[in-house]
Amino acid sequence: MRDKYGVAQDSYCYPGSDVLINKLNITNADELSEAELEFTAFRYSEYSSTLNSLDEFNLNHLKHLHWYLFQDVYAWAGEIRTVDISKGDTRFCTCSRIDVEIKKQFQQVQALNIHAAKAEILAQLADVYCELNIIHPFREGNGRAQRFFFEELLFFLDMPANWPDISKDEWVKANIDGYYGNLNPLHHILILATQ
Repeated sequence: MRDKYGVAQDSYCYPGSDVLINKLNITNADELSEAELEFTAFRYSEYSSTLNSLDEFNLNHLKHLHWYLFQDVYAWAGEIRTVDISKGDTRFCTCSRIDVEIKKQFQQVQALNIHAAKAEILAQLADVYCELNIIHPFREGNGRAQRFFFEELLFFLDMPANWPDISKDEWVKANIDGYYGNLNPLHHILILATQ
């Protein structure tokens, strides 16, 4: 049985199922998805940032945000995945390379010239956003954790984000376009989010 990430039976799922093992013991995929949304929305609403430096926007912080959002649902919240995954024709980073590849992206974040023009900063962040999505460090919940991370980063950079009201398909297409080298849609989303 293959799940939405193209993984045959793996240790993250209930035996003979494509439903992720969870703290709530939910074995129905739709019910688990609903529970995830409710718990993560609650945790999101309770979060308060304490970051004071660009250097703090690192892998440990992304892992913390993932844990914070998904702590009620998954025992492995905040942990880097240990299986290779794909979605459709998109293969995400091999799990053995995640640590190396993701550190490169956080070096770019920490090297941002915060005095550069807004358009330049957003262009750099579109590239990092795309690369982090390709890395897909967690077994589930990458999109929510990544948007949360960038929302906090943009707020820190004095560019508060209000994500545009676009469909999930538009988000997915922008990320797929980025995967194939066209960062314009992601850059446009970041521009809209920070207007």
